[in-house]
Amino acid sequence: MTPQHHDIVPDTKSCVTHLECSMTNEIIPADELHNLSPHGYPILVRYDLDAVRSSMTKEVLTSRAHNLWRYRELLPVRRVENVVSLGEVMTPLITLSRIAAKYGVDAQNIIVKDEGRLPTGSFKARGLALAVSMAKELGVTKIAMPTNGNAGSALAAYGSRAGMETIVFCPDDTPKCNMDEIALQGARLYKVNGLINDCGKIVQDGKQAAGWFDCSTLKEPYRIEGKKTLGIELAEQLGWNVPDAIFYPTGGGTGLIGMWKAFDELEKIGFISAKRPKMVVVQSSTCQPIVNAFDAGERHAKPWPNAATYAAGIRVPAAIGDFLILDAVRESKGFAVAVDDDQIRAALDEIAKVEGLLMCPEGAATFAAYKRALSDGRVGTDEKVVLFNCATGLKYPMPDGGQPLNRHEKIDYQTL
Repeated sequence: MTPQHHDIVPDTKSCVTHLECSMTNEIIPADELHNLSPHGYPILVRYDLDAVRSSMTKEVLTSRAHNLWRYRELLPVRRVENVVSLGEVMTPLITLSRIAAKYGVDAQNIIVKDEGRLPTGSFKARGLALAVSMAKELGVTKIAMPTNGNAGSALAAYGSRAGMETIVFCPDDTPKCNMDEIALQGARLYKVNGLINDCGKIVQDGKQAAGWFDCSTLKEPYRIEGKKTLGIELAEQLGWNVPDAIFYPTGGGTGLIGMWKAFDELEKIGFISAKRPKMVVVQSSTCQPIVNAFDAGERHAKPWPNAATYAAGIRVPAAIGDFLILDAVRESKGFAVAVDDDQIRAALDEIAKVEGLLMCPEGAATFAAYKRALSDGRVGTDEKVVLFNCATGLKYPMPDGGQPLNRHEKIDYQTL
């Protein structure tokens, strides 16, 4: 039997009150279409947390479907018929007990949250499910974005699901599987001879002439709200606790910003204590603008020239929400780590062979960063850490495997 909207989304109401400029705290009206704030900064969604507290209790949650829409009161969609869903399941926590034993860590202290189980195979489904649902609610019919791959796949899928026209621009060296997926799922795809910021400029410059809505990272208020569910879900899965540290692959940083917002909201409604995890930015050494800004004590990051990395999803030369990322890291007493592409490849290989878990390059980068932080003492063996695997490794090219075996010749079974 096909699930209906009321099976997916709780029969309750969003508790949104208003929107707010992330830099100036200027109040911005909800229920209107917005990109950046009047001052040119990302917009944050605010809620009546007293109303949330009375409606969304821990006991109530136990009866709701295990998907991101279970947190309806803390999500912005007003009308249930505007929810655009492809089945956003709660993603599992996978304990790396064999890896832990290898590095002298308690068996329960290294956990992967595997976002590859979501629709379109990545955590981009969270943000785009909310962004597209809100675009539908606010009357948008044509939507565009730049992408390094997975976000474009999610926009294409959710846009088609909503009956919208979608246009996606990606660097021309984006992984082929991502580009093919975007096109197959209904978007018009343009391969640009540049980086994601060059694609973003095309989206920005074409808004008026082409008549599309710009759904770029942090240039509309609602992708943060979808990514926020990373933090709510994680806390719930840990018994309404938070880990000691979260290692997060950081390009635009929407998920890190969203989780930090989620923890604040959860404390205010009495679901978690004041404890916060150390938020750890993970970038590639060949594209590390946030790491450099953190190390220099700066609040904004300088654009990274000639960005290139094996982990294409974190190849973001400039993040519009850089100050929000850096604020969260510093407030949490976290840090920022850059790892080499060779270390990322080695980490991916190690987890696959030791644990049987196929991570994406960006997810593998978090394990490479964790090993470095473990070795230099920035995290201890007694600390519980969560590594975010942001997409299934099946979406990425793999090395050739296996060797030929001729069944017509005598087989020496002892050598196999």
